[in-house]
Amino acid sequence: MQYIHAVSLVVPDYDAAIAFYCTRLGWQLAEDIDQGRKRWVRILPPGAEQGSLILARAEGAEQKAAIGNQFGGRVGLFLATDDFARDHATMLAKGVTFEEEPRHEPYGTVAVWRDPFGNRWDLIQFT
Repeated sequence: MQYIHAVSLVVPDYDAAIAFYCTRLGWQLAEDIDQGRKRWVRILPPGAEQGSLILARAEGAEQKAAIGNQFGGRVGLFLATDDFARDHATMLAKGVTFEEEPRHEPYGTVAVWRDPFGNRWDLIQFT
């Protein structure tokens, strides 16, 4: 068996990213291990057991330039939900910026949102 354990997300600061994802959105801080000049920070959406994000603090000009544009301006992260209306309303109430109104596609209900670092996400409930 194989599965994707985690995806790395380059952020400007560990604590700012933890504050947004964990404190504001209610994600789980699964690991925060000090490794000297960097940390191993792994977070999971509420209720998830796998499919985590590794928050990686940008180091150097090239990595700093990639913050918010790791996917070339496209949606590169997909947050699946079992209740789109609930999570959309909760995220709006917590100040999350959606780029569009929810739309219904053949594969499900979806809306694009951005984190404070510029990363574009889909909130999606599959049909």
